[in-house]
Amino acid sequence: MSMDTVTAPERAPWQPIRYLWRVPLLLGHIVLGILLCSLILSWNQHRVMKNGRVPFAHRMINWWSRLLMRIFGLRSVLIGKPLPDPVLFVANHTSWIDIELLHSQRAACFVAKAEIARWPLVGWMAATGGTIFHRRGSNHSLASVMAVMVERLRSGRSVAVFPEGGSGYNGVLKVFHARIFQAALDANVPVQPVALRFARHGRRVIDAGFREHESFMANFLRLLGSAPLDAEVHFLDPVPSTPDARRRMAELSRERIAAALEDAVPDKAAA
Repeated sequence: MSMDTVTAPERAPWQPIRYLWRVPLLLGHIVLGILLCSLILSWNQHRVMKNGRVPFAHRMINWWSRLLMRIFGLRSVLIGKPLPDPVLFVANHTSWIDIELLHSQRAACFVAKAEIARWPLVGWMAATGGTIFHRRGSNHSLASVMAVMVERLRSGRSVAVFPEGGSGYNGVLKVFHARIFQAALDANVPVQPVALRFARHGRRVIDAGFREHESFMANFLRLLGSAPLDAEVHFLDPVPSTPDARRRMAELSRERIAAALEDAVPDKAAA
């Protein structure tokens, strides 16, 4: 799409109007999420894919995440095909919504910062869903996380990580840390890069995630009142496993994600 066909960004006054119906829907959806965690995930979360059949609990995670994103005005779009469990998914990271975006298409155990475990309600829901918590900057924590990742992968679960080590902003894709790829080598499972891309009218929107110095709550409210966007989940070709070159695996994953993200001209107009 050429630059002169891009629609102008919507103005802020439209956001309060969207809050009028999105906030009640969100509150009801959170209550539904609590019920799902209590009645389904608490006893069925460790089921694994067999003969290509997705466990019921995983389908519920997909459904709940897709509906959550619709409340935020995000339409989840699947591009490519995810590998069958178990697999290590590595994705770019822009904000908190990335977890739900990937979950909308494929349930996986995420590695997330330990602070989330202490968040009211959210921490409990994340733990019930199989999240692996990591204390950033702690080598001991990373070693423990790697051990849990290998255990989950060997048991048949997929694990998803953000190898940038933190969220970026304005479309910047940071360097991928190579050490995290060792879990896939130890568990003998494939690594599949996943590009998470936001778009409107086919044009990439690079600031749907965190803007520079933007807080979680500010981003949450901005997305809740924003104009509709397509939220694309690109499952890309798996990278070759190279036991003596984790760095090459990380670089190749980053290259493939970068190519998928940049297949259209960026547009910063996220309402």
